[in-house]
Amino acid sequence: MAARTTTRETRRPARAARPAEPVAAPEPADGGTTQGRLTELRIRGLGAIDDVTLELGDGLTVVTGETGAGKTMVVTGLTLLFGGRADPGRVRANGRAGVEGRLALPADSPVWERAADAGADPDDDGTLILARTVSAEGRSRAHLGGRSVPVGVVAELAEGLLAVHGQSDQLRLSRPAEQRRALDRYAGTDHLELLDRYREAYGRWRQLAGDLERRRSQARELAQAADVLRHGLEEIDAVGPQPGEDDELDTQARRLSDADALRAAADEARTALVGDVTGDLGNDLPQDASAALAIAERALAASDDPTLVMLAQDLNDAVAVVSDVAGQLASYVADLDADPARLAEVMDRRAAITALVRKYADVGEGVAGVLAWAEDARRRLDELDVSDEALEALEAARDAARAEVDDLGAQVSAGRRAAADGFAAEVGRELAGLAMKSARVSFSIESDPDAPGPDGIDEVALLMAAHPGAPPRPVHKGASGGELSRVMLAIEVVFAGADPVPVMVFDEVDAGVGGQAAGEIGRRLARLARRHQVVVVTHLAQVAAFADTHLVVDKSPDTGAGVTATDIRAVDGEDRVRELARMLSGLADSDTGQAHARELLAVAATARAAA
Repeated sequence: MAARTTTRETRRPARAARPAEPVAAPEPADGGTTQGRLTELRIRGLGAIDDVTLELGDGLTVVTGETGAGKTMVVTGLTLLFGGRADPGRVRANGRAGVEGRLALPADSPVWERAADAGADPDDDGTLILARTVSAEGRSRAHLGGRSVPVGVVAELAEGLLAVHGQSDQLRLSRPAEQRRALDRYAGTDHLELLDRYREAYGRWRQLAGDLERRRSQARELAQAADVLRHGLEEIDAVGPQPGEDDELDTQARRLSDADALRAAADEARTALVGDVTGDLGNDLPQDASAALAIAERALAASDDPTLVMLAQDLNDAVAVVSDVAGQLASYVADLDADPARLAEVMDRRAAITALVRKYADVGEGVAGVLAWAEDARRRLDELDVSDEALEALEAARDAARAEVDDLGAQVSAGRRAAADGFAAEVGRELAGLAMKSARVSFSIESDPDAPGPDGIDEVALLMAAHPGAPPRPVHKGASGGELSRVMLAIEVVFAGADPVPVMVFDEVDAGVGGQAAGEIGRRLARLARRHQVVVVTHLAQVAAFADTHLVVDKSPDTGAGVTATDIRAVDGEDRVRELARMLSGLADSDTGQAHARELLAVAATARAAA
């Protein structure tokens, strides 16, 4: 893996040439992991970063650097790229920030299907390119595979691609509601499906209970509203309009009003086609089309020339068409109704329907609007029914829904209690490796079946006893700052190992940790990196020593722009030793610091080989 910085020259990943048919799931060009990985990341104009491009590899990548150099901008760029909130305050003075990434994904990744739905195409090497830009005014645009897409599409893809674990997640996990969610997640897929069923049942029960209370407390107002709807339905039912009837009546009215003119036009056209078939018009009419065509057909048919014979057949077909049209005209004339009484009937019907349209339909909707109002009114009448029978039926439905809530709530609670010991035990094992061997964690689950909530009947709290004999206390009260960081990191590690996303980012989750615990954090992150691409922003040399790739963020004054600029470089060999020494002692050239750095690298290499 290498990092390179560009300052003046603009470098951009090549855009794929769009094929005639979208390619939904190509094979990745490089090996990658079975889940996929981010192979390239470019950040422009974001915070202290002017323009850097990182070529990312498999395994564990650490990002280090002095405070204020811009390490967290790497995490910010990744979050932004994958649909995170755009903060215009991060945009540099040039007025636009941009992040681009290149994903290598396996052919069976569901990301390809969603990308194809959005019109995205793979690049020439089979990778998928994402891009996001943000202006200083806060306007944001996203691109996926060369196509402009809503930011929500990228955020949707991110759910299966990227997981960011930061100090904000630690603060979030200190809340009881988040601890309950963590326990539910640990309990497994079947438990989560059961919880979804409970939530649906709870929603139905609350809706039915609210409806019943509303009908009982507003019986008079609802009854009056129902009377208005019934009156409207009676008025509509008395007329009985049919779909499209208004247009049909308009057509009939025009035809009846213009019957004489329509008959004359049809007779004239029929006479021109086939002549006076009744003999009522005399013998001085011009030759009709049918007779003229017949004469022409006979003249050509008498010839021996094949071409003329074929043309004669065409004329014969034309005679048949003319005769058919003439027959239809005759039927049209026969069906014309010039009855004034029928016209009056149509006009009365149209007036009645027009009155309904004006009263019950919006402008331009016609009879369709009237029928829609009637359908909605019948539905609303069911909701406004305050009769004894309706209230009794609604009460029975509410009680049945509550019984389902009670049953499912008890099952959810049992699942949480069954999972609590296993979850606490796994977190405890992780804490033992993080220099907290004496700490004990447990869950407090208090259930109240009489007061179900949207997430069940339980109040869940994660408790910790920091040492033997100490009473269990809520973890955010019973742990110091460093201990809390380790507890939350242990929870993250327990979950992260089973997390299906290919790319995991840890942003200074080791804050407040040092000594042996720091090395154990590095060991655990390296273990995660066997199955995931892991990117870690850290200030601990003990963590950085476990990296497959070590990136250093440097800051320097940009005299041209008058601001601080950031450069990111990959280090190895002696350069890496110097960086670890700086992290350990603050002095990159310290002999003692460098000796300690080499020792850390040797310990990390031995631990990785033995794991």
